[in-house]
Amino acid sequence: MSSPEISVIIPTYNEEESLPELFERIFPVLDGLERPYEVIFVNDGSSDATLPLLLRERKRRSGKVKVVDFNGNFGQHMAIVAGFGRARGKMVVTLDADLQNPPEEIPRMVQYVDEGHDVVGTVRKERRDTFFRKTASRLVNRLTNRITGLSLHDYGCMLRAYRRDVVDIINESAETTTFIPALAQKFATNPVEIDVAHSPREKGQSKYGLFRLIRLNFDLMTGFSMAPLQAVTMSGILISVLSFLFAAFMFVRRLVVGPEAEGVFTLLAILFLLMGVTISCIGIQGEYVGRIYQEVRKRPRYVVRKVYDAEEEQSPQI
Repeated sequence: MSSPEISVIIPTYNEEESLPELFERIFPVLDGLERPYEVIFVNDGSSDATLPLLLRERKRRSGKVKVVDFNGNFGQHMAIVAGFGRARGKMVVTLDADLQNPPEEIPRMVQYVDEGHDVVGTVRKERRDTFFRKTASRLVNRLTNRITGLSLHDYGCMLRAYRRDVVDIINESAETTTFIPALAQKFATNPVEIDVAHSPREKGQSKYGLFRLIRLNFDLMTGFSMAPLQAVTMSGILISVLSFLFAAFMFVRRLVVGPEAEGVFTLLAILFLLMGVTISCIGIQGEYVGRIYQEVRKRPRYVVRKVYDAEEEQSPQI
């Protein structure tokens, strides 16, 4: 089998409703490129008919489709990492299966890689999400850029293209928790961002609820910067100085005015504020300690039940 020039990695998790239309749209686009390609679907522990649909399409597209089946749900980014490890193309494109980012954008991304860009990032133009989600995304993007020192305008869009050398570096990074777009941006020498179309999700349900989005952003900020820990240190110093000045003020006031009870509620408010700051600081430190704990355990990042491929039919592996 000839080596493909383009590898497309698509994580799937309970996407039985979206897959038929995805198949109808993505393969004509890739065929139109007139270049050897492969499509790697990673089944991230789906409980619906996702895997049978993928296997059926693999038989139809013999030699062009590979299916990696996880034995559980390990998350979108681990699915992409697994796809990176099995991709053979000179350039690798990642795409969600929900069709919110159209596969018709892939030729444009390939063109930018051909022009010499090693990472092609994307920004969702006229994003079709709820007002709350769009507003929260903008705030998180700005905050994350300031904390990590990166310059990405849309961390949540997974329609991206990577040159082979960047993928090889990511494959060497055996991090337990990672964020693929930020990691690639860290290693890129000539990245670019382009606007892409965005559609509302018409089939299935989003796999990213509020809590999971918060967890993902914690992974992003703590995985790429020491700024949160440094902010904790600076906050502790500032609060200590302010506490000393306030204590000095209260001592002088007691000498001049005498003891009084009117300030009890003010003191309680200040106490609650300091307690809140302390708990937040402990939480941030705990995030870093937890990630250290995950790394030193050396547990597998994901477990593959089986790989369905013309060249590689095998049983459980890590």
